[in-house]
Amino acid sequence: MMKNTDMAVSKPQAILQAWMPFKKAIGVTSVHAEEEYARATATIDVLLDEIGDDESHPLADVLDYLADQVKAYEDEHFSIPKAKPHDALRFLMEQHGLRQEDLSDCAPQSRISEILAGKRTISKEHAKRFARRFNVHADIFL
Repeated sequence: MMKNTDMAVSKPQAILQAWMPFKKAIGVTSVHAEEEYARATATIDVLLDEIGDDESHPLADVLDYLADQVKAYEDEHFSIPKAKPHDALRFLMEQHGLRQEDLSDCAPQSRISEILAGKRTISKEHAKRFARRFNVHADIFL
């Protein structure tokens, strides 16, 4: 069994030297207030535009980190009631003032129409896209 002392761990000063420039470049590293939430979600949108679906992109870890911070804030401040996946999508669209055609980056308008009407289930791939779009977990769409 490996002990913590057997691993190479950076010293606090080295971590601080890396953390401060990172924190300055990102602008927000934790989300505890509405202003930090807005900054984090705006940064997530920029990162999503850059990264797309490339999970091996060097910035993917930064995106995941910020998404976790945003999720924790949302879980505490914006609980989404349990709902059918198509109702959850409709709710999020209403909250963001979006129409079906505004989600063309996630699915064709005709597919979104079928989903919202309850005629089609949400595929795993579309659930991932909606999750990225709305900064929520994909499981609410499945």
